[in-house]
Amino acid sequence: MGEVAHIYTKVRTDFGKHCNFKDEEPTIMKEEPSEPSIGDDYIQKNPCIFTQDSTRHMSVHEVNTERVTLQDSKIMHVEGGWPKDVEYQEQADVNRFRKKAEKQEDYQESVQAIRPIIDCCMKQNNTIDIYEKYFDGVETDHSGEPPTAKGLAVFRDPEKSKRSATSINWHPEGPTKIAVSYSVLNFQDSNQMTSKKSFIWDVHNPNIPDTTLCPSSPLCCLRFNHKATDTVVGGSYNGLISYYDLRKGGGGPAEESLIEHSHHDPVYDVFWTSSKSASMCVSVSTDGMMLWWDTRKLKSGPTEKLMLSTDSKGGGSILGGSSLEFNQEAGPTKYLVGTEQGVVLGVNLRNKKTNNGVTVYDTGAGKHHGPIYAIQRNLTHSKFFLTVGDWTARIWMEDLKTPIMTTKYHGAYLTGGCWSPTRTGVFFVTRMDGVVDIWDYFYRQNEVAYSHKVGDEQLSSIAVSAPYGREVAVGDINGTVSLLELCDSLARQQPNEKQAILNMLERETKQEKNLEAREKELRRARKEKDDADQRRASDKKDGKDEKMEELLRKVDADFLQMIKEAEDDESKQSDVKTK
Repeated sequence: MGEVAHIYTKVRTDFGKHCNFKDEEPTIMKEEPSEPSIGDDYIQKNPCIFTQDSTRHMSVHEVNTERVTLQDSKIMHVEGGWPKDVEYQEQADVNRFRKKAEKQEDYQESVQAIRPIIDCCMKQNNTIDIYEKYFDGVETDHSGEPPTAKGLAVFRDPEKSKRSATSINWHPEGPTKIAVSYSVLNFQDSNQMTSKKSFIWDVHNPNIPDTTLCPSSPLCCLRFNHKATDTVVGGSYNGLISYYDLRKGGGGPAEESLIEHSHHDPVYDVFWTSSKSASMCVSVSTDGMMLWWDTRKLKSGPTEKLMLSTDSKGGGSILGGSSLEFNQEAGPTKYLVGTEQGVVLGVNLRNKKTNNGVTVYDTGAGKHHGPIYAIQRNLTHSKFFLTVGDWTARIWMEDLKTPIMTTKYHGAYLTGGCWSPTRTGVFFVTRMDGVVDIWDYFYRQNEVAYSHKVGDEQLSSIAVSAPYGREVAVGDINGTVSLLELCDSLARQQPNEKQAILNMLERETKQEKNLEAREKELRRARKEKDDADQRRASDKKDGKDEKMEELLRKVDADFLQMIKEAEDDESKQSDVKTK
């Protein structure tokens, strides 16, 4: 098969003759007087008045058009043309099919047939360089722009009872819709079961919800399916898992788990996992269980269970899950769990047979002082992840048990946070005083880059739209979701930002590893010193014991000698008396 190639011999700008410019003295082409002269050809006349009818002539008539009825409808676009045994959403299957197809003769003949067409198109495209850079070496830098954010819309809970916006999830195909779950998390609150509805909002219509979800118990978390975007899974306050198909309508769940096979505490987070059927999900709850589900048969119970424990064998203290993270790039079997005790857990299903698959991170100075409300991997460098709890946000490296970076203590308690999908070094945290703090580690690491006052109420959830990262949705405890728009400096990737943030995180990781190595050396030195002290004490004690034994032997010998001498004296006296 011949190659399609184009040899660049001359750029387009070199074609034709260049224009030559030169300086010349100005010349007067024509002069016009400022006031025209009045000569014999002109006759002055006095002003005169001329009248005419200026009214338009109208006729009686009317026109009426037919009324057009508008109705919103949905169209589902699905990729087709693949064989039945190929799952186009799985990259491995696609690559395997392409390699097999490229070896066939029909494929090579087709490529040869379209070669002249491609050759002609390439020549047309190369005639003019439409991507020519007129200012080489000048990079667009938005870092000089002061960070700002402005409000775009407000989505208010239509229900009368005050409920918290417990979770926010953007539609996977772009910033068009947001799924918001509403629930009262206060234990035994009288308004807990007053309203159970959750909503999906259209960002262009903040007045009326686009879709209403009616679960049997208020939802604490809600998440779109990243493959089948018309399906949603949610976790309820009573521990149930609900599955919704938005194409069917009605608002009720298409499938729901049974109470005896579900969690015993509220489900605080749920994630879709990687599977060919796009029907597998995982959930965590404060009951200490992590459950895997198949949404096609929720009533059958979870497909797999895992106890969140501090002991690798499943024993020890049970930790309640308050947040969950799953990222396909980090590995299809790797999960991160934030607990209400402030401890971070790493779960790897490949190691489940050896150590129960649970890795417990620092339970000492590195852990949070309260529940971990948010945990998320960096979307660019997946080995590093963020946790938000108590008054700080901390950055971890999955191979280390201690955090590598920690923010300063904020003035108010933190309630949530997430990474920016476009800026590698930017993350957001929400506070109880109604403020959103934006940290930009590419700019500085010791101070907040920008703080935005959303309202007076306590903030409860936050989510940033992908892939542009400009829209930020923030929810509060009254069910109000505020939509903010970020400026370019906070949303657009800066030059060399990815590499600079990676270098910074690796530098902090290396420093933490050196500190751990130094701590191990100190512990080993202290242990060797303690062992030496114990040996010296033991040797000293052994010397004292030998002296005591020698003294006891001497006393025994003296005692026996005294008894022998006494017996000899008695025998001599008895002999004398006999004589």
